[in-house]
Amino acid sequence: MNPALLFLLLFAGIPLLELYFLIEVGSEIGAIPTIFLTVFTAVLGGLMVRLQGVSTALKVRDALDHGEVPAIEVIEGAMLFLAGFLLLLPGFLTDAVGFLFLVPQARRALILWYLRRAGGIHTVSPVQRQQGREPGPKVIEGEFQREDDDRP
Repeated sequence: MNPALLFLLLFAGIPLLELYFLIEVGSEIGAIPTIFLTVFTAVLGGLMVRLQGVSTALKVRDALDHGEVPAIEVIEGAMLFLAGFLLLLPGFLTDAVGFLFLVPQARRALILWYLRRAGGIHTVSPVQRQQGREPGPKVIEGEFQREDDDRP
């Protein structure tokens, strides 16, 4: 996709859609309830991001304590940061995406989908594992002796 078109879509299209939905909701329920609803979603989202951020930080620390690389947890932390940013923006579409990122199962599914699509994760079926067709280099352990070596 053309970067200029993507930039135009993100920075012009999304705010226009948000404005449209704010006007529509405001005409149905009134201006004051609409403002209250946008502030309420920002506050509620901020509290939820804070709680889940602490939980994710504890998962990172636990993974590091066990000598594991907390790659998915770090990506979850970045998604939580993005969720907090989206929830602070006034509007219902950004709030919906922000709250979607706050659902742990949806967040994990999005991360795994992205990693598979980007080539970061290769899935191996049990049949492939039994047949020894796992991706990656094959290592054959053994001993050798050079026959052209003149040393004793």
